[in-house]
Amino acid sequence: MTPAQRIAVLYALFAVLAIGINLAAQWCVLRMAALANVDGWPGLLLALAFGTAVGLVAKYGLDKRYIFRDVSTGAAAHAQKFLLYGATGLLTTAIFWAAEIIGSLIDPEGAGLYIGGVLGLMVGYAMKYRLDKAVVFDTPPLDASHPEERPA
Repeated sequence: MTPAQRIAVLYALFAVLAIGINLAAQWCVLRMAALANVDGWPGLLLALAFGTAVGLVAKYGLDKRYIFRDVSTGAAAHAQKFLLYGATGLLTTAIFWAAEIIGSLIDPEGAGLYIGGVLGLMVGYAMKYRLDKAVVFDTPPLDASHPEERPA
C-alpha cells in the first residue's frame, strides 16, 4: 500500500468513526429531547449542534495525530489549530446540516435525517481534508509527495 493510499484509508476510517459518533450523539440528544417534550426544530437543532461538536473534537484528534502527524504542543498551538480546524469545518458543516435537514423533510418519520447526515458528512469530509491540508496543519500528511515517516 502506498503512503497516499494509507492516508486515504485511514482518513476514510476516521470519517466513518466520526460520522458514527456524530449520529449516535444526535440520536441520544433527540431521545432526551423527546423525553423532555422538546420536539420539532428546537430538538433537531440541539441534536445537530451537539453531534457536530462531539464529532468535530473526535475527528480533530484523529486527524492531528494520525493523518497530519502534527507534533505541535502547548495550549496556544492546540487552540490555534483547533480554531482553524473548526473554521474550515464551517462550510462542510453547512453542507452536512443542509443534507440532514433535507433528509428529515423528505422522510420526517423515518431515517431521512440519518441518511442525509451520512451523505452530507461524506461530501463534507472529502472537502475538509483538502482544506485542512492547505490551511490548518503545517506538517504535510504522509502522501506520495512526502513519503518519509515522521515521528508519531
